[in-house]
Amino acid sequence: MLENLMEALHFAWRQKQAVYKVGEGFKSIFADGLMPKRIISFLIAFINMFLGIADVGTIPNGQKLDLTGYKLVFCDEFDGDSVNTDLWYYRGLGTRRAGYTGKDQVKVENGNLVITAEYLKNGCYGEGWYSGKLGTVEKFTKGYFEIRCKCNDGGEIWSAFWTMPTTNDAAYIHDISKGGVGGVELDIFEAPFANDKNLLRRNAITQTIHCNGGDDDVENLDSRCIGYYNGKNIYAEYNTYGLEWTDDEYIFYINGVETTRSSFSAGVCEVPEEIIVSLELPDEITFDHDYSTQFIVDYVKIWQK
Repeated sequence: MLENLMEALHFAWRQKQAVYKVGEGFKSIFADGLMPKRIISFLIAFINMFLGIADVGTIPNGQKLDLTGYKLVFCDEFDGDSVNTDLWYYRGLGTRRAGYTGKDQVKVENGNLVITAEYLKNGCYGEGWYSGKLGTVEKFTKGYFEIRCKCNDGGEIWSAFWTMPTTNDAAYIHDISKGGVGGVELDIFEAPFANDKNLLRRNAITQTIHCNGGDDDVENLDSRCIGYYNGKNIYAEYNTYGLEWTDDEYIFYINGVETTRSSFSAGVCEVPEEIIVSLELPDEITFDHDYSTQFIVDYVKIWQK
């Protein structure tokens, strides 16, 4: 309980910093007269503190996304009838946790990228659970990365949008990652809570940073779950999830509103990373074999300065 309380206070402080200039504190609410928007933001941050203690999704409450000075450098709106292999490659084919990753699970149809997870008796790698994953051919360092999508409603099997260094294990190797500077896994969003026992968490996503080398523990990852944040009816409606990777920090967004920011652990990554869209399989699947679920993506876009 104490650990949850301290992390909730940490989340609330980060959101407060996103709403008010550092050092203004409570007085900023009344600066230049009574400001209703600031009062509302303060109240949301206060509510989020208690939502964090309850271990449920909090409300995005930071700055609005501003892409001034950025230009669009990557855009796939999936308007064709197949995956554009000039932009994407099929990532991680073969065995993956409780099943397999296969090309046939990834399709472009009706203006969307559709990744399907299902049980196949005659799959390309044999009988079992199958899902799909794409990675960008081009690698990127810094910029703003955004996906517009409907998450799958599986819970055990979950939608994800994330980054990894060109050497896949670099984020996890102590002497290479060096606290994330030499490689980091940035989970821009994951949506694993569709079937969560906590009903108040089901509409939430997680945003997380994983690396190694931030301390003397060689074996274990340095990880920080930045928080649980609510989208808008995320399994039935399109939402956007974004990450602004700057020279100094990572700033996470939902629907163009900042959720939080961080430079965990030793600072921001300085090496190119690929951008990944995936429907993730867990280590164990308890669904019946007639179950299937889909991750539907409207677009992926990247801006850089």
